[in-house]
Amino acid sequence: MVETVTRKRIEILVDIPLKDRVTDEIDKAGITGWTVLPVQSGRGHEGDWSEDRITASDKVFVLTICNESKAFALRDALAPILSSHSLLFMMADIQVVRGDRF
Repeated sequence: MVETVTRKRIEILVDIPLKDRVTDEIDKAGITGWTVLPVQSGRGHEGDWSEDRITASDKVFVLTICNESKAFALRDALAPILSSHSLLFMMADIQVVRGDRF
């Protein structure tokens, strides 16, 4: 049977101009990998939104998987801009194979 270990999956919804700041904080937390996924539209606390190429307010999801201590370090590093820049930060326990990679 294949063994799994618990890791944290983090998804961060962010405006494209802040993407590099978020990925820099991921790197600083010692997390070895991340993926950026495009987002076209959604609905949130303030209503509907969609990508807007005119004002450059496109959003992306930044996805990463790491151990708990690195996840909490990233959360704490991003805490000052979560509200001020309307980031959505989600973190959940997941089971992964080859946990040494995360």
